[in-house]
Amino acid sequence: MNRYDRILAKSDGTPLQLHLQEVAETAVLIAQHTGMDVELARKGALLHDIGKASPLFQSRLKEGSTMPSKPFRHEIASLFFLSLLTSEEDRQVVIRMIAAHHKSIYKDVGDKGLLDLDDNDFRCFERHSKGFEEWSADALGILSLCGWETHPISLEDARRSYEEAVDYCSRLNPNCSRWKGLLMAADHLASGMEQYTEEALRKLFVVPDLAYYENRKCDLYPLSLIAADDKRSHTLVTAPTGAGKTDFLLRRCRGRVFYTLPFQASINAMYDRLKADLKDTDAQIYPLHAASILKMSDNRYERILPRHIGASIKVLTPHQIAAVAFGLKGYEAIALDLKGCDVILDEIHTYTSTTQAMVLKIVEILIMLGCHVHVGTATMPSVLYDQLLALLGGKDEVYEVKLSDEILTTFDRHVVHKVEARDETKPFITKAIEQKQKILFVCNQVKRAQQLFQELGEVYPQIPMMLIHSRFKREDRARLEKKLKEEYNQSEQACFVVSTQVVEVSLDISFDLMVTECAPIDALIQRFGRINRRRTAESIGTMKPIYVIAPPEEEKEAMPYDMEVLRRSYAVLEDDAILREKDVQRLMDTVYPEIPRVDIEWHTAFQKGEWAIKELMHYPKSALLDLLDISSACCVVESDRLAYIQGNYISRTMLEIPVPTAIRFKGLALIEEGMHPYLIPDKAYDPALGYVEEYAAPQHYKSFEMI
Repeated sequence: MNRYDRILAKSDGTPLQLHLQEVAETAVLIAQHTGMDVELARKGALLHDIGKASPLFQSRLKEGSTMPSKPFRHEIASLFFLSLLTSEEDRQVVIRMIAAHHKSIYKDVGDKGLLDLDDNDFRCFERHSKGFEEWSADALGILSLCGWETHPISLEDARRSYEEAVDYCSRLNPNCSRWKGLLMAADHLASGMEQYTEEALRKLFVVPDLAYYENRKCDLYPLSLIAADDKRSHTLVTAPTGAGKTDFLLRRCRGRVFYTLPFQASINAMYDRLKADLKDTDAQIYPLHAASILKMSDNRYERILPRHIGASIKVLTPHQIAAVAFGLKGYEAIALDLKGCDVILDEIHTYTSTTQAMVLKIVEILIMLGCHVHVGTATMPSVLYDQLLALLGGKDEVYEVKLSDEILTTFDRHVVHKVEARDETKPFITKAIEQKQKILFVCNQVKRAQQLFQELGEVYPQIPMMLIHSRFKREDRARLEKKLKEEYNQSEQACFVVSTQVVEVSLDISFDLMVTECAPIDALIQRFGRINRRRTAESIGTMKPIYVIAPPEEEKEAMPYDMEVLRRSYAVLEDDAILREKDVQRLMDTVYPEIPRVDIEWHTAFQKGEWAIKELMHYPKSALLDLLDISSACCVVESDRLAYIQGNYISRTMLEIPVPTAIRFKGLALIEEGMHPYLIPDKAYDPALGYVEEYAAPQHYKSFEMI
């Protein structure tokens, strides 16, 4: 222990010196793997938080201290030490690392960026440099212990450094800063890994050994018999569920892998699969969701970081990659991580023209970053396929793989029945129960899924049943997914599962009968893949029933889908007929004959092949992401409030419940910790039903202080 351990980096008691050393060690490794200057990475990391040595920051860490009327930004105080670098070029690199690692330098959402404060507060330097002659000695002492040969810095030196940083930042052009990305990634990794840092650092940038997938060849999975060593950069694979797309796409990869899927449940399932397949390798695999969901393994929590740079394989949603296109906070770190990697886009959904435009923009960004893009789909309209093919460079750059009609015929496995209402399916459900079959009900809205689950429980109290959707506590969601796969999927007795869209992709379950609300044709075909999925030599040619309920009459009931798309999807299905896999493309093209042009350019940070956002600036939130309802809010139940406040990153995440952003209009209390979740009454959450929206109102709080 040394005399500087009293100077803290965080309220959890982490000494500033320790934090700076860990970030510097991580930054050096990232620089080595990304071809950046190692010594500059180390120095920038050591300086990035040195402003926390100020008594103004230290007093803020103390419990019960009051916030100053004017903000103190430690990154601004850190800039006062730039004169330790003799080269102007080196100082400019370090400015990129320090100035915006928390706040956008300009037009910050809270007006706390460097240029915002300099413009709006004529005493910005004076406030941040208060007592500098005294506390700078502590800061320099810490840097000396970190191995930096320092010299005294006067108040005038600090002022010149501050003015140099302000002047430099004001002159920056549009660009994506690799140096800011490096610092953010190193800071986040070092801050989050705690005692596991050494192990995590050892595995940074390990290219996964995917030889396992080269050795799995089987006639039942026709893609396993097709060579994957074509030299073209990109891939477009069109094949039905169960044809071996996952293995084939992984066989096309030669570097680190970003594996994208549209839903949380499919991400968890793919993560479990990859962890099992590659358990004997040194691959570092992480699942990432909108709010960095954690998975439980062997009764322990696995630590998942939102910008965990250098992972061998990341399983995530396309929306997280879209953060680069829209210049959201942290996009520089994501861009640095993506550069040159293999990116698998598995099952791109095409519900809206906006979604399709976003997919094309993501691919444009990936190409610019030198990525190898591998697209696998069972449900892509030709018009989108053709645009992707052209964007990826055409047939000279893209390895196209499609199965013959003869092979596709062996994947016919569903008989589709169209019904006007769910009640019409009762006789078939009764028969399925008698035959000890597993029945899957799919609704398009959480509220309707909850209602159906309760109704089925009243009518069939003797039948085991469960409900799964997106609005459960994360710990409950993990438990439900495990229960679905290991109990209900393996059941030899009749059982019911009621779900929403979360079952559509990559969940390896095989049920006997489905009753589903009408959805867009691509979503329906994905849902159908959960019925009669288990493929054996004996099962080929066996058909199982799907009952599709007619679209509703009101637009509100059709949400989240477009009513016209639902009507076209329902109309294109042939009633009481086998769904022929060779006809799927025709069905897709009938429902989606064209892609209406949606101009999203003005939303994006990358336009016409160039960055269109000022370097070191980020956008607080994209209107486009709002439109797509990608950035959902989260909430915590009232009885978990204290556990959340006192918890750490891991335990807090497991208590969070993803909910629509409309919750902000309900007048609920906020917890000013972690993800700043809304506090819902205990009555608004049920372990079997999940989030119950009708009770998410202040009058249902138990505690008067919450009202």
